[in-house]
Amino acid sequence: MRIVFIGTGEIGVPTLRTLLNSEHEVVAVVTQPDKRVGREQRIEPPPIKKALIGRARPPCAPIFQPARIKDPQIIEEIRDIGPDVIVVIAYGQILPRDVLEIPRLACLNLHASLLPRWRGAAPIQAAIAAGDHETGITVMYMDEGLDTGDILLQRNMDILPNDTGGSLHDRLAQIAPEALLESLRLLAAGKALRIPQDNTRATYAPKLKREHGQIDWSESAEAIERKIRAYNPWPGAFMKVDRQSLKIFSASAVDLNGQPGEILRREKDLIVAAGKGALSLAEVQLEGKRRMSAAEFLRGYGAPLRKAG
Repeated sequence: MRIVFIGTGEIGVPTLRTLLNSEHEVVAVVTQPDKRVGREQRIEPPPIKKALIGRARPPCAPIFQPARIKDPQIIEEIRDIGPDVIVVIAYGQILPRDVLEIPRLACLNLHASLLPRWRGAAPIQAAIAAGDHETGITVMYMDEGLDTGDILLQRNMDILPNDTGGSLHDRLAQIAPEALLESLRLLAAGKALRIPQDNTRATYAPKLKREHGQIDWSESAEAIERKIRAYNPWPGAFMKVDRQSLKIFSASAVDLNGQPGEILRREKDLIVAAGKGALSLAEVQLEGKRRMSAAEFLRGYGAPLRKAG
């Protein structure tokens, strides 16, 4: 197969590397433009481009980095390449019809959920936060909707009790390559299924922003603990302590009660009351400081703690 690979995020790197080492030919790679990151605002390429730069041998396929995939020039360049299949994973933009109609066989998207559950930009975090027991990779035929296309195949994976957004992301990234290769094999053999999604079962996981990480202490301790894991590393769960942000990396629910946000213990343990139950914080980081245990934070924090915000 002649394949155009379209992707940006880290989750797509194992799939791209597998394609580059397979019997298939990656004839072009489309990714987002380089952008400024961090406090120093250094220009960094997206993970997909980094993966190509880091190869032992240079890639023969061209790399396109348009600001918008709907740019007529980039559409024409992809059309001129004549791919059999376009593969999309974590690109960050919706492909227009003009691109979807280019490949000879199919335009496939690898999505990190068991569609139709958790359509949208943040399916991994949404699955953990909701308390789902399983998730997976869905390979679907793309259409103009938001993750609404017919399903070709799915690969399931259990969500572990200690999974974070980061750990589940990495495990899903490892099963995506096999799911894609099997999909391409089925396409080549003319045996690929098209299973319409049940739209009545659809749920949505919108793009997360940093402010979504602020803890709402009126929720139950179990729900907050799931969000702390789901939002690690992005957008990061945090509470306000005397107008400063205290980032929380891990915590556990405990059988104590109080008013939501009330600091129940502040000696060796930092325990905060939730809407139901309470949360014992384990690893935290005050803005401008290093990551540390809650006990270390309490020893070094001079002022008495007030109610958590």
